[in-house]
Parts: sequence; C-alpha cells; structure tokens
Amino acid sequence: MKPDMFRQPVTILVGLGFPAEVHTVMDAYRHLAEWPGSLRDAAHSMALKACSAALRGEIEAETARGLFAAFAEKHDLLAPETNVIAASRLGRDRDPHVR
Repeated sequence: MKPDMFRQPVTILVGLGFPAEVHTVMDAYRHLAEWPGSLRDAAHSMALKACSAALRGEIEAETARGLFAAFAEKHDLLAPETNVIAASRLGRDRDPHVR
C-alpha cells in the first residue's frame, strides 16, 4: 500500500451531487486546493495543512484523512453511505404505509 493511501476512502459529493471516492492524501489535497477561496475557513486550512504534512511524511495519512473527512462533513460534502440508503429503501418497500 502506498504511504499516502487511506485505509478506507472518503466518499464525497462533487459537481451536481455525484459521489467520488478520495483514496489518497494527494487526492484530498487536490480537492482542497481547488476549493474556492471565498469558501475557505479554519476547517479547510487545517485539512490542507494536514495533507501537506502527510505528503512530506511528517504525519500519518490517516490523520490527514480524519481532518479531510471533518472538512467534508462540515461542508455537507460527505456522501451518504450506500448501505444506509439501501436499508432505507428496503424498509419503505416492505412497509405498505410508507411512501
């Protein structure tokens, strides 16, 4: 496994809400670097600094992953887990009163 690979990808929503998996520190760094300047905040700064540090080998990739995931959650970018969506749909299909 590459040193900048995440154990589990962070799935974020991009564009018009399409899910994209972020597998590496470099992927997370690129996403953060492309984030509009007017929307940058402390969470963005911390995640970007963590990704930079991880790319230099100063911190673990999983530390950078955690800060990137926190940034994504704060900005409503985290994609819902597919198993949660599937369970929700399954319950609706079984309950005739739920529409």
